[in-house]
Amino acid sequence: MKLREFAHSRTGDKGNTLNVSVICYDPQHYEHLRRELSVERVKSHLSDVVRGVVVRYELPHLAAFNFVLGEALGGGVTRSLALDAHGKSLSSALMGLNIAELP
Repeated sequence: MKLREFAHSRTGDKGNTLNVSVICYDPQHYEHLRRELSVERVKSHLSDVVRGVVVRYELPHLAAFNFVLGEALGGGVTRSLALDAHGKSLSSALMGLNIAELP
């Protein structure tokens, strides 16, 4: 299964740092995604773009996570010639992560 079957995502940028939120469609899936969405898996999945530290913030009352991805925007919006300087397509890339089926 793909993460997009369990959640949706939004992104925001600040300099060369990108934050990617992952919000569960169903709050009952939060614990499953908490186990599946480790910092290591997210960084590995986005390793072609993310060069820095990845931090995960858990928001259980919102059934959501916020991942802060360091050195993820090729220098930042004003310094990068990348077609996606703001990193908006990275939320779609993260939604393609394979997730184990629910037990």
